[in-house]
Amino acid sequence: MKIVDVECLILDGQFPFVRVYTDEGLVGIGECFRRQPQTVKTLIDFTLKPVLLGADPLDTEVRWQDMYRAGSAIDMGGVVYCAIAGLDIALWDLKGKALGLPIYQMLGGKFRDKIRMYASSMRRDLTPVEEARRAVSFVEEGYSGYKLHSAVPGATDDPADETVETVREVRSAVGDGIEILVDVNGAFSTHHALEIGKKLQDLGVFHFEEPRPHYDLDGLAAVADGLEMPVASGENIFNHWQYRDLIVRGKVDIIQPDIVKTGGFTEFRRIAALASAFNIPITVHNIQPTVSAVAHLHACAAFANIPYAQEYNIEPISIRDESPILKEPLVVKNGYLEVPTGPGLGIELDDSMMDRLSGG
Repeated sequence: MKIVDVECLILDGQFPFVRVYTDEGLVGIGECFRRQPQTVKTLIDFTLKPVLLGADPLDTEVRWQDMYRAGSAIDMGGVVYCAIAGLDIALWDLKGKALGLPIYQMLGGKFRDKIRMYASSMRRDLTPVEEARRAVSFVEEGYSGYKLHSAVPGATDDPADETVETVREVRSAVGDGIEILVDVNGAFSTHHALEIGKKLQDLGVFHFEEPRPHYDLDGLAAVADGLEMPVASGENIFNHWQYRDLIVRGKVDIIQPDIVKTGGFTEFRRIAALASAFNIPITVHNIQPTVSAVAHLHACAAFANIPYAQEYNIEPISIRDESPILKEPLVVKNGYLEVPTGPGLGIELDDSMMDRLSGG
């Protein structure tokens, strides 16, 4: 089997997806991280596609290394890994289709048939009472966890921050049996993160996400050492070497790889093995609730060290809600998503919708 074409489509002007075509008629599908979609497409079209054409798609490790070298990922970093990720996911989808196996089985089998999800709120314009009401509405739908994105983006220790007040309202509204997760996207200084963190752990917050930016490893370590509540980080790094530093120097309690940033399944496996060696659990980062979500379901099913509820974006997403691209939409039932059992990713895309949304 040989790769005969690689295609990158930008759906609705913002979502980059890939198709990898073979001479045997099989097509693999993948998704890249949604930031800078035109840059991702340019990398795929002019840098990564040429090294894939004519190659065997089943040799996923070799293909990953080919793309890694072609994209100079060691030098160029982030956006290259995002481009590789979509293609790697598509290659694993192709391999599964060729072998008649779901991806989780190629990763070693599944520990879980369904994955518990938490409702991830991206709103930053809600009052504490409004956020609490919203949390209750999702608990009533069956979710057992709710994440809020608090603090003021782009600021440090902004006096307008209402993180503690919001968590207090949410906790009062949902009760003690619901997990509350707090993501401040690095908006606190170390001393303020410790001050706020102690209040949050008294309110029973499940994990405290990015109290310091991912690059401030000393700051993260100080916060993690100073709190009993787990500190989580990792959504903004891309390879297992960076995760090694996050674990060893940043001393975080939970790491958060995102498969559409970390180079797909091939690099995710290395990160999962690293986390296992250090006995660090994983909670994936995922704000893209279609193909990316399915890829994460396979990873969450296959690796034992992903024990907690996983992220599900509850905000409106055009390609899920208004113009759905999945022939069979993902449905969260009682707070869980079932892991697809078909070959590869186990899903089908609506090609006519894909072409319409890409302007094709």
